[in-house]
Amino acid sequence: MARIRLLVTLALALCVSIGPASARSRNKKRQASANFDYYMLVLSWAPDFCALPNVNKDPRECGKGRHVNFVVHGLWPQGEQTRGPERCGAASPVSQNIVQVMLNYIPTEGLIQHEWTNHGTCSGLSQADYFAAVRKARDSVQLPDQFKAPSQQLQLSPADIEAKFAGANPRFPKSAFRVSCTSGALQEARVCFSKDLSPRPCSVSTGECPSPTMIIRPVL
Repeated sequence: MARIRLLVTLALALCVSIGPASARSRNKKRQASANFDYYMLVLSWAPDFCALPNVNKDPRECGKGRHVNFVVHGLWPQGEQTRGPERCGAASPVSQNIVQVMLNYIPTEGLIQHEWTNHGTCSGLSQADYFAAVRKARDSVQLPDQFKAPSQQLQLSPADIEAKFAGANPRFPKSAFRVSCTSGALQEARVCFSKDLSPRPCSVSTGECPSPTMIIRPVL
């Protein structure tokens, strides 16, 4: 009996000694993974993605009559001068409760899992807090009227598109918006946020479309 009590006492002591160390280790990993300067909200122009060859076109995003415009690609940790960190450690699958909520923002389950693995794990946040940040950032951005449901192809310069976003979001700095392109067509709108999700100017790491003009494909 005395031996059993001794073993229990030793086990409890071991748990006490390991517990704080384990917690400190987790905190250190989170602090290391949060080594970035700001967030970039990436909004993908669905008509452009759906026009690409050899991609998996989910009908929820690319089906005719869906009228999908911008969808959330992700909320990416960024550096001021360089791209931010990616894949910062093991990533457990995103819970189904979070997935169901995020399907209102990100079109497919696969992309939700991908964004958590590649970018969310570098935020220093839990799954719930990271995807809450994604929703908060997206909900704070108003789309310009021209991009809600264009039925015809448009052609604008990157500066024109960024100015339209700035006009629709007057509380954001004008330089908080950048656009990217593929083969002369609008690919993404990128919006920059501080770590507390307040709007801020983008830096050189955000990138920008080099084309003088780009086409904006109509929604399907």
